[in-house]
Amino acid sequence: MPASLPAPCSIGGSSRIRYRGLEGTPVAGHRRLETPFTGESRGRWIMTQEQATNEPDTAEAKRGPRILLVDDDAEIIEAMRYALQSRGYDVVIARDGNQGLVMAEREDPDLVILDMMMPKRSGFLVLERLRRTRKVPTKIIMVTANEGNRHKAYAEMLGVDDYIRKPFAMDRLLASVERLLPLSS
Repeated sequence: MPASLPAPCSIGGSSRIRYRGLEGTPVAGHRRLETPFTGESRGRWIMTQEQATNEPDTAEAKRGPRILLVDDDAEIIEAMRYALQSRGYDVVIARDGNQGLVMAEREDPDLVILDMMMPKRSGFLVLERLRRTRKVPTKIIMVTANEGNRHKAYAEMLGVDDYIRKPFAMDRLLASVERLLPLSS
């Protein structure tokens, strides 16, 4: 690797790599990224590890309330993610119940949108565990294709904040999210 290249940065957190386009001007101290063998410019600017750790992470400071989506259906996840991010929410995704518990612990979401029927661990088991282990209860919306009232009653007994049956209008979900987790202007 040529000496002119900065040390590799880890991606995420306060050491996130930041790029500028060809037409943009580089931020002071950033260097042009070149290919290792030809020295050819790639038209991007990259900051060094030292600059990355000293520069505040403005994206993290400006993030909206964090929502964890836990569902095994990729189409539903993508539709919810798009709708919520377009409203200013920060969205993280888990594809099954076990991953949902790990992400809830690591990401500390303000709200969890939880499918009832998933592989590895059902939404009920995730809900029970979240209610037992978190000192401050997380707001939870359960979404399900199950028609039974017995399931709804059990979810409400466990303290779910809202229960939405699939298929649902996205406006219904957004209204529930905004009621539970209002965005500050």
